[in-house]
Amino acid sequence: MSDLQISLLIIGAVVVGGVYLFNWAQERKFRRKLGQAFDVERDDVLLGTAAKRGGRVEPQMSWADATAASQAVTDEAEPAMASAAHEPAPEPAFDAAIEYVAGIERAAPIPEAAIDELLTRTAACGKPCRVAGLRVETGQWEELARAGGDHYAALALALQLVNRTGPVNAAQLAMFCDAIRNSASKISAVASCPDTQAALKAARELDEFCAEVDVAIGVNIIAMDGQTFPGTRIRTLAESAGFKLEPDGLFHFRNEQRQTLFTLDNHEPAPFLPEQINSLSTSGITLLLDVPRVVDGPAVLDRMFDVGRNLAQALGGRLVDDNRVVLNEAGIARIRQQLGEICSRMEAFGISAGGARALRLFS
Repeated sequence: MSDLQISLLIIGAVVVGGVYLFNWAQERKFRRKLGQAFDVERDDVLLGTAAKRGGRVEPQMSWADATAASQAVTDEAEPAMASAAHEPAPEPAFDAAIEYVAGIERAAPIPEAAIDELLTRTAACGKPCRVAGLRVETGQWEELARAGGDHYAALALALQLVNRTGPVNAAQLAMFCDAIRNSASKISAVASCPDTQAALKAARELDEFCAEVDVAIGVNIIAMDGQTFPGTRIRTLAESAGFKLEPDGLFHFRNEQRQTLFTLDNHEPAPFLPEQINSLSTSGITLLLDVPRVVDGPAVLDRMFDVGRNLAQALGGRLVDDNRVVLNEAGIARIRQQLGEICSRMEAFGISAGGARALRLFS
């Protein structure tokens, strides 16, 4: 090998090493910015006992709060553009307690086609995903449902760790990170994907707790002496009590904010479909309260039992539990106590029943 060839090999090695070090430094720099913007502390994600979590502030930050820490991304991406004076519309916060937050940063605006492709790929990862973009013109974070043009210098992407289908698994998280890294490599951007093993561990532990408190309280109204309740009668009484029959085959009892407090269902397998209920008859109906998704569960429980008593009286049925044991006041008091204990456990764990976090986890 000639001296010239050896020199060229040395120069090539130096160049490759320099590029690697530059990309490594850029990724570390962006990861610090992303952590500052969204307060991503994976070691503190709803782990341990409630006592250990007592003094912890939940790692949440709104898009507006993220601006100060992330403004440098916009300044580096488009130094010639001044920030607009108007305030951004308020958006929901990323929640690092229940989401894995990753990101992409680019020196120039990220192409719309790249954003659109990334949104499509991350939406197919098997868990709910949210995306925010740092808008070049304003220096503000905006939640993105679709690409919306070449206006963003950075993206933050959050994959939910747990829902009612279970915890995120290694394949889903790898698919999410691969989509982000592949997108970044195509457009000469820097990708940041935090430790996935810590996220998987947090997801498993969070899912274990959610499974323990994922309780529904049901009460049945059963026809007596082998009789049945006609569907027309059920619908009339349910609607007069405040229920509305919806496409899922359930009567929903909602509050002023249109949130479901409890439902009324057929005790038999057939759902209450609008086009069939008039010709339907059933041996019983069931009132159901989805505990993790309801604010002030004990009060809602009392309301559900009041409605149940009235329906039982009007239909000529009996109010019973799932073992067909007639419910008396002592039995209802025990159920109320158990419900209160579940709600207290959720509150101590940082997941208020019926709160935004609970509605996302228990969906």
